[in-house]
Amino acid sequence: MPPPARSASPLLIPRLGQRYAFVVVGVIFFCLLFSAGLRATPSVLLDPLHLVFGWSRATISLAAALGIFFYGMVGPFAAAAMDHFGLRRVLLAALVMMAASSAASAFMTQSWHLIALWGIFSGIGSGAVATVLGATIANRWFHQHRGLAMGILTASTATGNLIFLPLLAALASSDDWTRAVWAVAIAILVMVPLVWRLVPDGPASVGLLPYGSDPDNPPPPPAPRTGLLAATFGALGRASRTRAFWFLFATFWVCGFTTNGLVGTHLIAMCGDYGIASVQAAGLLAVMGIFDLIGTTASGWLTDRYDPRKLLFIYYSLRGLSLMALPYTDFSLYSLSIFAVFYGLDWIATVPPTLRLATDVFGDRDAPVVFGWIVAGHQIGAATAAWMGGFVREVSGSYLMAFVLAGATGLAAAVISLMIKRQHMTEGLAAT
Repeated sequence: MPPPARSASPLLIPRLGQRYAFVVVGVIFFCLLFSAGLRATPSVLLDPLHLVFGWSRATISLAAALGIFFYGMVGPFAAAAMDHFGLRRVLLAALVMMAASSAASAFMTQSWHLIALWGIFSGIGSGAVATVLGATIANRWFHQHRGLAMGILTASTATGNLIFLPLLAALASSDDWTRAVWAVAIAILVMVPLVWRLVPDGPASVGLLPYGSDPDNPPPPPAPRTGLLAATFGALGRASRTRAFWFLFATFWVCGFTTNGLVGTHLIAMCGDYGIASVQAAGLLAVMGIFDLIGTTASGWLTDRYDPRKLLFIYYSLRGLSLMALPYTDFSLYSLSIFAVFYGLDWIATVPPTLRLATDVFGDRDAPVVFGWIVAGHQIGAATAAWMGGFVREVSGSYLMAFVLAGATGLAAAVISLMIKRQHMTEGLAAT
């Protein structure tokens, strides 16, 4: 078991009691927000890096795709590492790695520098400060309102990805594109002392119970892990024998394919094909970010009250139809604004019900690690779309087929969502 978190604020904890969980959520909210801003940076560097260094869009898209891939693949290992080494240690190491890779990219001169810094190191660092971190916080710190907590933290991930784009686009399109990467590095470094001071490894390490727990009937202590790799792959081995895992993996693959992989990476470039400036296009993504904060938080509230499978069916159906309709609009301010509001509400509202289903099937203990593997599917889908969008654009001269294909996958995910059974894993294993 990790040592007690001695540096968490000694004044706030006894004063707030179980409500200290919301202090932790607040700090993690901004960690996820700035981490998502880092993940959004490659999309605004496409044109500046092409103009300054002459690197092709395919090469820059490859770096973005690798970053998304590592971002997802690190998730399950990060969840297990937080259990093994302590949440705060892993989080601090990841923040330092992200800040260092972003700052170092200001000095890159070769395309392999881009691939290493933005494809590998930033992907690994941000993979630990991602959705799996939100899932770990929600499961450790909340007994009640877990879906709402996950909705808030999920919203910060997607909102940060979108809301920083106008600022980053303005910085990247200025005379000195390195201003964008320096801004990201500084923002992430600001979180290091806050995490050190305010985020314990868990409520038990500071003498608290999860929010909403009954002091007379506390939850049982978690069983000890056998080791980092054993925990990571053991949870995967148990989960992979159930149909529910593969259905959740497939639907989340589609989630990544249709959000940060395609829209997050290529919408600005697609708008450029219609004569819309990058800063204005980034503003559309910022609008999505604002409405995502509303939509994903509301999704968490709904997940505490309604069948998450039906919520996923609605979310994926609406997303698929909107993506198929976008290329056929006139790309006026009116039509794009409607799309930004509508798509923003649905941007990543799928996360709270997906985590709820994972917890229902695999239990509180395995759910964060299993969810990390499901998130890996999300990022594999996103990496596929990031590459596919650039390839389709170069081959056909248009993003039309890329968006229509993404819309079709959304409709397929809607159907798969209704096929998920919510029985506990032990029952699911018996049925297989």
